[in-house]
Amino acid sequence: MVDKRKFIEEETQGYNITVVGRNVSVTDPMKKYAWEKISKVERFGTHMMDVLLTLDIQKIEHMCQIVMKWNHFKVKVQASSSDMYASIDRAVDRLQAKLRRWKKRIQMHHHKGVPAIDLQVNVLQRPYDEVEEFNKEMEEEEEERKKEMAEALLPPKIIGHETRALKELTIQEAIMKMELSEDPFLIFHDETDRHLKVIYRREDGNFGVIETEAGK
Repeated sequence: MVDKRKFIEEETQGYNITVVGRNVSVTDPMKKYAWEKISKVERFGTHMMDVLLTLDIQKIEHMCQIVMKWNHFKVKVQASSSDMYASIDRAVDRLQAKLRRWKKRIQMHHHKGVPAIDLQVNVLQRPYDEVEEFNKEMEEEEEERKKEMAEALLPPKIIGHETRALKELTIQEAIMKMELSEDPFLIFHDETDRHLKVIYRREDGNFGVIETEAGK
């Protein structure tokens, strides 16, 4: 049996850990193992850390992805092997290594404080539904092809709105956030020249920076 009290105690220490499975049933021993591993990862300050472990099995490959969030930071790592417990070990090791590598800059970033404004984001509906397309294609392939061509000519439909924080960062801080999160791009205000910029990950592994407008 899993000691539920132990999970509650760990949560009060600053972790909110969720373990989910894809193509695999997450057992209590597996969940307990993941909790024990994550609870040993160094925390930063008193901020609550939300940790999501996603376990997935594809044929013989057992994959573990960890996404940790706290105070506007996101860190993402993943690992795979032929054994789920080994994959969890590798993913946690990579998480610890990444946090150690950026520890000083993360701490400096926290102490400095980062101004932010709200950035409004429109959520656009996908121009197609995969399941519906598949079913219709099986029933009436030619008719579906015509429908897809017609849908491609229609403008995207706005289905919702979100608010995201637009941070004021240095280039070095923006690179740090990209390395930690593994996101493909980040929009920010450059602290040095007050310009709105987009930093993105290039195919060669380097970063590109797009300057969209001059600061006011």
